[in-house]
Amino acid sequence: MTTPLRALLLLSFPFLWSPAMADPPPDPHADARQRMIERHLKGRDISDPHVLRAMATVPRHAFVPADRQGRAYGDHPLPIGHDQTISQPYIVALMTQLAGAKPGHKALDVGTGSGYQAAVLAAIVDHVYSVEIICPLAEDATQRLKRLAIDNVTVDCRDGYQGWPEHAPFDLIVLAAATPRVPQPLLDQLKPGGRLVLPVGDQEQTLIVVTKKADGAYEYARHGGVRFVPMTGEVRGDAKEKAP
Repeated sequence: MTTPLRALLLLSFPFLWSPAMADPPPDPHADARQRMIERHLKGRDISDPHVLRAMATVPRHAFVPADRQGRAYGDHPLPIGHDQTISQPYIVALMTQLAGAKPGHKALDVGTGSGYQAAVLAAIVDHVYSVEIICPLAEDATQRLKRLAIDNVTVDCRDGYQGWPEHAPFDLIVLAAATPRVPQPLLDQLKPGGRLVLPVGDQEQTLIVVTKKADGAYEYARHGGVRFVPMTGEVRGDAKEKAP
């Protein structure tokens, strides 16, 4: 009869193993997350290795309500409360790729929502500053990121139209709400060479990438139609919706 290796170790060196040292339980969402990567990201036009690695690492199911976690890795938005949504995985990956996120960068995420876009950026860049006009969402995102031990994201409840000038300039800015015009304060807070990615329009929205040139001029590029919730607050002259 052969004695199992673990039993031999315990007999000879009982201090070498304990239940606390057991392997962590398997991730029940791992297969769904990998299908998302292969089918919805690699299967389209997402090729940046930093983005693919971040999307494979960040657990999207942790950023959606518990009753919707079974749908977390489908390529569609999901409601997160307060009439807001978490963007579909492809759009998060596309905006991150278009923004040119790289290690060493400092990013501004406008429209924190559940914190998913900020978490994806944080898996690539050095630090993410994220602003959300709906204070309960900002508070929930802060706690969620803390539980996930994502410590290079700083969240604040404020109107994203004004960005976060105290921490500017930024290498990249991602805005996850549709605006009728490109906010000038966000352009002002870009570093030379930096990029702003945002949806512009109301009924018909277009994903726009604005690159700030070395001479201070701006270059605009269109990347197809999208559908986002509208940006609220100062951009629409609605003072009552501004964050305190």
